[in-house]
Amino acid sequence: MTENRRRKTKMGEVFGQVKQIFCQSCLNREKQTIAKKFCQTCNEFQCNECSNVHNVLLFLKNHKLVDAEEANASRLLLDMKGFDRCDQHKKPLEFYCDDDNTLCCSTCAILDHRKCHIVVEIEQIAEEMTTLSSRLEEKLQKTKEKAESIARHILSAKDQLAQDVNDLLVKIGGMRDEVMKLFDNLELFVVNRAESLQEKTLIKLTEKQSQNENYLAYVTECLERIDSINKNGNHVQKFIVEQKMENEVNILCRNVREEYQNLQTVSISFDFDKTLRLPPLPVDTYVPGQLLLKSYQRDDSGSDDTAISLTLVSSIDLKAPEDDIYEPLYSGIDFLFDGRLVAVDNSNNKCLVYNQKLEEVGIFDLTNRPQSVVAVSDEVVAITSGDKYEIEFLHITKSNKITSCKRCKVQTKYDSICLKDDRQYVVGTIGHKRHARIVSLTCEEYDLGIDFENKIFPIDSSYCTYISNSDKVVLTDRDEHTVFIYDIETNTSVPVIDDRIQEPCGAAVGPADTILVCSHNTNAIVQVSQTGRILSSHDMDIDLPYRACVSHDKSFLAVTNTCVGNKKLQKFKIS
Repeated sequence: MTENRRRKTKMGEVFGQVKQIFCQSCLNREKQTIAKKFCQTCNEFQCNECSNVHNVLLFLKNHKLVDAEEANASRLLLDMKGFDRCDQHKKPLEFYCDDDNTLCCSTCAILDHRKCHIVVEIEQIAEEMTTLSSRLEEKLQKTKEKAESIARHILSAKDQLAQDVNDLLVKIGGMRDEVMKLFDNLELFVVNRAESLQEKTLIKLTEKQSQNENYLAYVTECLERIDSINKNGNHVQKFIVEQKMENEVNILCRNVREEYQNLQTVSISFDFDKTLRLPPLPVDTYVPGQLLLKSYQRDDSGSDDTAISLTLVSSIDLKAPEDDIYEPLYSGIDFLFDGRLVAVDNSNNKCLVYNQKLEEVGIFDLTNRPQSVVAVSDEVVAITSGDKYEIEFLHITKSNKITSCKRCKVQTKYDSICLKDDRQYVVGTIGHKRHARIVSLTCEEYDLGIDFENKIFPIDSSYCTYISNSDKVVLTDRDEHTVFIYDIETNTSVPVIDDRIQEPCGAAVGPADTILVCSHNTNAIVQVSQTGRILSSHDMDIDLPYRACVSHDKSFLAVTNTCVGNKKLQKFKIS
């Protein structure tokens, strides 16, 4: 109701603006006449003609008439801009239902609240709430101060971003100078070392060259001797020379052969280490560094308004109807936009709708085994399946008529599901290395770009939800008793490990984007900040809390459990 009121108040309107005073009797006859008198007994502004009735009728002569302008100085008629009328029936709001914390017109009181215990006239309870105005002013003043602080923070952040860009230029310039100095020193060092290596290598090469020249001279000498003997010597002389030279020639051939086999090509080169080597690519293809945009969530540990309190409003036992075989297991629950609650029964393949008092008002038989449910719009919900690769959409009318309107084929089995924006969902996977993914309205599937833990979650061992304002994914690890908070933008994660969280099952986003976790083995709802700080823990009067959801105005929490023989669905007021 509060949201509807905000939508009806347009920019530029001044709540409580003083209206021109008209005769109320004339207004009842759809006639506008300026009021001249005010009857304090009738509590009504009247024109001269209507006020003359007091002089005609005897029982009205004792009424006290005063000038309208004088009366207006102490009594102002306010234009309530529709705040004083019922949104549904457009009738004046006359009653207050304490059970549902709701303002009612006479029709609402009769049709919707006749079974409630405490329904009183607004005028009666308004007299007791004398501090309402001051409390609202105090809240608004605090909100104003925070908004002003946000404005100052944004201006400071803009200035800091500009300064950061300038600092980058200075830093890169300094890096350029350091790199150039490094290369100057590197050039001098490498050239000196290369020249030293060249000198040592040249000495060795010169020695080899000299030795080889000796070999060539001796070979030439031997060939000349053999040629001379062949031309001028007899057969005895030839035999003697051959016998004496054979051993020397064998040694010479062996030495030359070894030198030939060990020939080496000598070169000098310089290779960069891998840490310094840059590929022959343009800088926009390979950047030798990483440009980071870091965002830090302020942990308001000193704030006194972050922790919530829970007050039980309604509780019902979940029993198997006569036509069902198994005891109900609500594996998914979510609030519709108008405050009704939708649940999916995993054991009996059903979708159920409850009104604001947790009275069952609609039921629908599903063909698949449902896992989770999310309200997509005012009258449409999406349901994941545990046994088929699809997401089913149901249409739920205001009169609680339920029909299937669409089936979406997907490539992965999904468990939990929640809205990312008006075009996409964040879904928890079953048996997939990507623990959470995105599915669009057109059934296209995408990865989130998060480096998840290296493990596979079987069905019912993990649950995920999404914080839209900070682009974070919350993932529970039931076996490791851990809640992970992943920041999609920075691809970083915060693991939340605390003795108060044991076998975390369901999770929901609560007031101020805090996280409400079902701690299965401690029978509690644990409130966690986005930075991983435990803000509060609330013991449940039910065993093994399993799934939780928060209304769209963040004012109500619904919880269901898995205790065999004592399953319940409960609704809490958040304050």
